[in-house]
Amino acid sequence: MIETSQTVTIAAPLALTWDYARDVERWAQIMPGYQSCEIADEDNSLWVLKIGVGGLVRTVKVAVQVERWAGPHEVDFAFKLQGDPVEGSGSYRAHGDDMGRTEVTLAVQVRGSGPMAPMWEAMGAPVLPRFARGFAEELRDRIEVQAGTPSVENLPPPSLFKRVLAWLGRLFGR
Repeated sequence: MIETSQTVTIAAPLALTWDYARDVERWAQIMPGYQSCEIADEDNSLWVLKIGVGGLVRTVKVAVQVERWAGPHEVDFAFKLQGDPVEGSGSYRAHGDDMGRTEVTLAVQVRGSGPMAPMWEAMGAPVLPRFARGFAEELRDRIEVQAGTPSVENLPPPSLFKRVLAWLGRLFGR
């Protein structure tokens, strides 16, 4: 089994973050190679992705099941690739702060089975954290666009003049 956990801070309140995050199709659209998402019911969907490893490109179908909706703070899910010995699970955890930001932690575990599982997991171990980080950052960016709030991480650093003004304000209690 390989696993990772990634945390991002979203410049949007918990309620706006949840408005975006509770839509499973939006999650599918962030996936690299997204082709389509078929919603069976509020807990089950089928994602079609075109993936490439080296020179090999293929289309995979991923059955995704939300096992627990406890929004706006928690969601637990499981997935299984159809026709491949790969399955996994994951979670979404969100906590808002007093400044209108939301910290979201995404965790995912992937398990392969059969004789190729050790090789598959060895190849996937260094890739999964980078993939999950990119996914979490894209989720953050899309929520911030919808909320109309630019991320602090995406803003240019303040000018020297603004930093001096801020320092003076703190110094004199303003």
